[in-house]
Amino acid sequence: MGVKLIKISVVYLVIGVLLGYYMSIAHDYQLTGVHVHINLVGWTALTLIGILYHLFPALVSNGLAKTHFWLHNIGLPIMMIALYLLLAFGESTVLTASVATGATLTVLAIITFAVNVFKNLKA
Repeated sequence: MGVKLIKISVVYLVIGVLLGYYMSIAHDYQLTGVHVHINLVGWTALTLIGILYHLFPALVSNGLAKTHFWLHNIGLPIMMIALYLLLAFGESTVLTASVATGATLTVLAIITFAVNVFKNLKA
């Protein structure tokens, strides 16, 4: 699972860098929030979590790791796509609710990861 998360994080890195590149060329920084979240919660967080899962197999051998994996990888794309659409095309009730839904799933993923670390990471 650690390797899968690292590979997924590289996809987020490419998306984040391409979005940043586009914003620089266009001199349009309206999507900065999407760029930052993709790089931080996608690339950086998933890389570090993937490394921890790889180094400490006890973190992977339980349901918390699988729950974290799926919540993170469902929630973050929902949040990022909805935030992109909201920033690019304007607010709507559906987009606002979608951002909130994706964000809630992602927060639950991070909390699940934290519980896993405190419960299963041993010296």
